[in-house]
Amino acid sequence: MHLVPTNEEVISLLIDTGALRKGHFEYSNGMHANEYLQVALAFRYYQHAKVLSVGLSRRLRADPEIRAMIKQLSIVCPDNTAGLPIAYGVSEALHAHQVYWAEKEGPDAPMRLRQFIEPLPGDKVLLVDDILRSGRRLTELRAMMESKGVDVVGIAVAVYQPNPTILDFGNLPLFYLAKLDAIYYKNAESCDLCRQGIPVEKVWT
Repeated sequence: MHLVPTNEEVISLLIDTGALRKGHFEYSNGMHANEYLQVALAFRYYQHAKVLSVGLSRRLRADPEIRAMIKQLSIVCPDNTAGLPIAYGVSEALHAHQVYWAEKEGPDAPMRLRQFIEPLPGDKVLLVDDILRSGRRLTELRAMMESKGVDVVGIAVAVYQPNPTILDFGNLPLFYLAKLDAIYYKNAESCDLCRQGIPVEKVWT
């Protein structure tokens, strides 16, 4: 394993831990795909959690602008199964300033910080999550943080697995350890896997 794991090494780790599965999957948004990824399954194992967190931190340190602000940098993540572990792991490896996490009280509720503390205007924050697919969660998190006057300096994820609906982050830097090129279908009617009669498994987006 390299100090910064290669794309192939990360994919192998995900497959070995059961985090990445091949097959025929229907997401909660109706899309079909030939892959399903749950990074949280890799985080069941301490050694693999370290590989992903430390590897992502080294990818970040390689960027001179991020490296120059690490002592003042806060990590912000969504409050989800794998977002928090990788955020804390990256923060520990980087020796970053602190970690914030945000949650929603319901599907239609606005995102809010879980802690009873707020970032200050001008603070520099890095958005961290386990997976980037559509970008909806990170887009909402970015908007919420920028509404507080903070400076969002980048996005870091363990795995970049873009689907056809992925949102545009403009010039915001994106850091990741591995990219997965899953094949997506808009719905069952357009799905080649359905036409081949391959059994489908319904999964969460």
